[in-house]
Amino acid sequence: MLSSSDLGSASWELMVCVDHPNEEEQRDVTLRVSGDLHVGGVMLKLVEQINISRDWSDFALWWEQKHCWLLKTHWTLDKYGVQADAKLLFTPQHKMLRLRLPNVKTVRLRVSFSAVVFKAVSDICRMLNIRRFEELSLLKPPGDYFKKKKKKDKNNEPIIEDILNLDSSPTIAGPPVSPGLYSKTMTPTYDPINGTPASSTMTWFSDSPLTEQNCSILAFSQPTQSPEALADMYQPRSLVDKAKLNAGWLDSSRSLMEQGIQEDEQLLLRFKYYTFFDLNPKYDAVRINQLYEQARWAILLEEIDCTEEEMLIFAALQYHISKLSLSAEVQDFTNDSEVDEVEAALSNLEVTLEGGKTDNTLEDITDIPKLADNLKLFRPKKLILKAFKQYWFVFKDTSMAYFKNKELEQGEPIEKLNLRGCEVVPDVNVAGRKFGIKLLIPVADGMNEVYLKCDHENQYARWMAACILASKGKTMADSSYQPEVLNILSFLRMKNRSSASSTASSFESMDINPECFVSPRCAKKHKSKQLAARILEAHQNVAQMPLVEAKLRFIQAWQSLPEFGLTYYLVRFKGSKKDDILGVSYNRLIRIDAATGIPITTWRFTNMKQWNVNWEIRQVAIEFDQNVSIAFTCLSADCKIVHEYIGGYIFLSTRSKDQNETLDEDLFHKLTGGQE
Repeated sequence: MLSSSDLGSASWELMVCVDHPNEEEQRDVTLRVSGDLHVGGVMLKLVEQINISRDWSDFALWWEQKHCWLLKTHWTLDKYGVQADAKLLFTPQHKMLRLRLPNVKTVRLRVSFSAVVFKAVSDICRMLNIRRFEELSLLKPPGDYFKKKKKKDKNNEPIIEDILNLDSSPTIAGPPVSPGLYSKTMTPTYDPINGTPASSTMTWFSDSPLTEQNCSILAFSQPTQSPEALADMYQPRSLVDKAKLNAGWLDSSRSLMEQGIQEDEQLLLRFKYYTFFDLNPKYDAVRINQLYEQARWAILLEEIDCTEEEMLIFAALQYHISKLSLSAEVQDFTNDSEVDEVEAALSNLEVTLEGGKTDNTLEDITDIPKLADNLKLFRPKKLILKAFKQYWFVFKDTSMAYFKNKELEQGEPIEKLNLRGCEVVPDVNVAGRKFGIKLLIPVADGMNEVYLKCDHENQYARWMAACILASKGKTMADSSYQPEVLNILSFLRMKNRSSASSTASSFESMDINPECFVSPRCAKKHKSKQLAARILEAHQNVAQMPLVEAKLRFIQAWQSLPEFGLTYYLVRFKGSKKDDILGVSYNRLIRIDAATGIPITTWRFTNMKQWNVNWEIRQVAIEFDQNVSIAFTCLSADCKIVHEYIGGYIFLSTRSKDQNETLDEDLFHKLTGGQE
């Protein structure tokens, strides 16, 4: 009797629910265990009791109440705190997940639900052949995101979603894809025009479930959506709507299962951080296409604002890209010599797409570069009409001074403007010959607004490039100045539509549905024929571009928009009585008036001394130079999401080319994980 009571006190019954892969219902198994039994021993007992011959290596224990995996198999039940009331689930770590890609294509693949999201995204990107996975993440969209499309089909047959299934094997043990998938030593060649592999590169994809056909689906632009389908897609109407959409980013430091993601749930795979490092047409056919598609949908669904003139350029490039993508003759064309020509043509884009790093040097840096010219200036004041006055401007280093005239240049300036950390907004209408620069310069109590007006596009390109570099703390001696000038000029020339009368008359014979290439709001403003004629006029300037260059041009034009790279959150600043919008960008934070959308203050990451979170009251506090400190609570999302955004951008700024493909994952988690 004694021995049996001793046994009863030392051991107890543990109920484990088993996820049988071949059975729909889960089955409960009762085990007799003791607190000093390690997790691996529990799993061994469980498999012995189930007595089914199969590979159990991918299975692990999930603790329902505590919402955590028991992955440390050497830990005992006592160490984990597992007692008789625990509900454990014995389930596969890799489960199916549906991902909506930036090109609105859905892929279904097997993903680790037990690894942290940062690692899961790395595996997903290897499967899809996308380099630089750290720029992407998974987004759980608002509840009504996928619903709108299906309203129209109530009376018709239900929509069957076109899903690309990449589940190559029934079970996957260990890492799903080998780590050397896109090693730099491999040099696959792509067709220079349509971006698909020109050589048989499937051996290069290692054990990735991608096939030739699947790769071209991901590297190719999808056919344009009908205007009706476009109107049915989720469209954020205000900054607050955009803030709600950004609330769904998953926590990179926790697993999918810990964040309540169900098997076969649909998530969005998106570029989260807008710093696109080392974009290379030789390796990045899929990445460039998905980036182009994300930019395209951001324009079409008005997630980012642009002028009508810019909308027409985007429409012309889309039309050109869709035309090349659908052209069978182009797809059959492969010529290795063309690859070099494409690379040469893209060298001017390198600065924009690599975040300002290029090997080009200025042709002449014998003097410290400076700009000096007559420009017109205007400062907005209440009850005063917009009147520009001409001054003599001198731009040197990162500041700009202006004088009454050229003769007074050696004396004291009327004012000196330090542009480090300022917002630079283009105010251009090429057709109306308007070349303006709007500067929002941070001062102690907010933003100092200054408008400049240039006489012609060459002057505008030089001064605009200088302002952009100065805002980043760089001078005109920087090697990226000249390419920046050329990029601005090429963008202006695309805007300068060559009005060919033949174009307008012959557009009806061409296959163009203009409403597919512009936002619904823009389409409503114009008649279809008028819109088609204007798109085809703009198309004349890009008609000779190869496909990959056209996509990169589109990305570059997207990057030049004033709102590019801003992610919005609804916040309440400490001491404020009203809600504001916080814009997070790759190099700065912006406080924006929620009602008007006007920026109030900008703080740059380079001036940040430290940031932390009070997890009890969910408040983010940041300290900057010159005793400036801010604190805010996040209303539209968890403060961890904003904390991770700031840390993520700081982490990405540490990348360098000599790192090759390896990343310091520990540093990422240190900067983004918080101290919860």
